[in-house]
Amino acid sequence: MTDGEFRLAYVPGVTPGKWAGVWAERVREVPLRLVQTPAAEIVPLLRDGGVDAAFVRLPVDRTALHVIPLYLETTVVVVPKDHAVAAVDEVELSDLADEDVFEPLDDVLTWDERPGQPAFTRPGSTADAIGLVASGAGVLLLPQSLARLHHRKDLTYRAVTDAPQSQIGLAWLEVETTDLMEELIGIVRGRTPNSTRGRNPQPQPAKKKPPPKRPSPKRHRRRR
Repeated sequence: MTDGEFRLAYVPGVTPGKWAGVWAERVREVPLRLVQTPAAEIVPLLRDGGVDAAFVRLPVDRTALHVIPLYLETTVVVVPKDHAVAAVDEVELSDLADEDVFEPLDDVLTWDERPGQPAFTRPGSTADAIGLVASGAGVLLLPQSLARLHHRKDLTYRAVTDAPQSQIGLAWLEVETTDLMEELIGIVRGRTPNSTRGRNPQPQPAKKKPPPKRPSPKRHRRRR
């Protein structure tokens, strides 16, 4: 943390707004600065101390890092709106066997064997690949969050049920597990402000003791 702020980097596609809102409510004295960073640059930035924590795409080199896996993203195929794939709700990789598939240099998916046919070029970025898909030159597979980020009116996407998935995680340096870092972990994991692992747990109101019960009056039996 520098200059009284906590710096949180995130890869494109991650939407940290909901966590930033909770931070603003709980940690009002320390502003949270969000820094969008390309996936290939985010871990070096974290190791160099440029940020305090980062939402990364897994896998990453975990040397000297703490990493909490958070969630998996659906993989989709992006196609022109008049493409045959647009007529169905979801596809399998085998349905793309005859398609020219772009592999941008910043591809975030890990493949054992890439689907379809190699496209005529490797675009320098996902944004460039999206433009080529719009021209009708091929299709592109990527996490759904990135498809939304690069949305165009002339394109659509469909889920690919058997494709590898990208996973998002929260990473920070092992030596920097500060109280503020614990606070962020609690927010991301959905802990309440009163969690004992939070930075400043709010005291629970004391439970009122019920009033003591009055002894019931004894009834005397009449002697016959």
